[in-house]
Amino acid sequence: MTKIMAVNAGSSSLKFQLLEMPEEKVITSGLVERIGMKDSVFTIKVNGEKLQLIKDVDNHSEAVKLVVDKLIELEIIANFEEIQGVGHRVVQGASVLTHSVVITQNEIDILESIVDLAPLHLVPNLTGIKAFMEILPNVKQVAVFDTAFHQTMAEEAFLYAVPYDWYERYSVRKYGFHGTSHQYVSERVAEILGKPLSETNTIVCHLGNGASICAVKGGKSIDTSMGFTPLEGIPMGTRSGNIDPAIIEYMMVKKNKSAKEIINILNKLSGYLGVSGISSDSRDLVSAAEKGDQRAAMAIEVQAKRIVDYIASYYVYMGGADAIVFTAGIGENAPGTRANIINRLTVLGAKIDPVRNDCRGIERLISTDDSKIKVFVIPTNEEVMIARDTMSLL
Repeated sequence: MTKIMAVNAGSSSLKFQLLEMPEEKVITSGLVERIGMKDSVFTIKVNGEKLQLIKDVDNHSEAVKLVVDKLIELEIIANFEEIQGVGHRVVQGASVLTHSVVITQNEIDILESIVDLAPLHLVPNLTGIKAFMEILPNVKQVAVFDTAFHQTMAEEAFLYAVPYDWYERYSVRKYGFHGTSHQYVSERVAEILGKPLSETNTIVCHLGNGASICAVKGGKSIDTSMGFTPLEGIPMGTRSGNIDPAIIEYMMVKKNKSAKEIINILNKLSGYLGVSGISSDSRDLVSAAEKGDQRAAMAIEVQAKRIVDYIASYYVYMGGADAIVFTAGIGENAPGTRANIINRLTVLGAKIDPVRNDCRGIERLISTDDSKIKVFVIPTNEEVMIARDTMSLL
């Protein structure tokens, strides 16, 4: 039995799961929130119950120490040595770190050299890595990259039609994100269908506050909606998705704002929130739309239309699809959103079963028996993918 910690560090948070491998059994999971703020919140699940502690946690090192000490205090582990590997979700590896790796100073140096490709994500990722290396110096640390799964895209899919030296000198290209989720779900689909992964074509819709669509042909990502950053693609909770880039300069002049300020608006004040003016949470929008709020309804429709655009284009690009899969917070828990999308794809022979679709957070076939494309809900499990990669590198 090997105990592996799967970690996702944010700027003020630390999410973790402790798994028993290779059984892939979750021993415990938890989250430290409001790191660096007053009244930090530590939540851990033990024997199906959530325990919560309010305590000031000044930095990620303190958060890691709190987590590990609490695991011992609750007798989940006897000592630090029981944790045999820590796998870190790292959002960006660029074209340099193209697969999961054991972290040494060399990998840290590389990540620090590409921070400007994803500063909002890589900085906290690195902070989490360094914190665990400090608290657990004798435990192997592994980096698992969001971008790694998409390294199989062809140049025609990942290149932008901009001066080529932007790509050669500055690494401007499509990278894609949510790779561990797309990989997990596409592998699970092949298992359910009883087909070899190499013969299965799947379109994965990872729909959460951040959202991306991925074309997985024969187990390999051949295109995905997110690009150089997670801002590209479909509208999301607060992100705009694709827009005409000329809008940026236009709004800089109109609003007397810098490019950085406009990009911040596109990242944090757009999407559901920007169109509806109400919320970035789809549940709030559905509730408002049911009460007659036209902007809330339109925010949902704008996103659904863009999702369908990607699904249809990927269906053609792959030469057909065995399955369309919904995953992540919205994908797993919003029957109305799923129905709205699939009902726009009847031309492809996709049909949704309203009774089967009436489900939340469970794995289920939701298409009709005569649907040309099978449609599934499959809860994602990025932590398991992180643990698998960590285990393989031990």
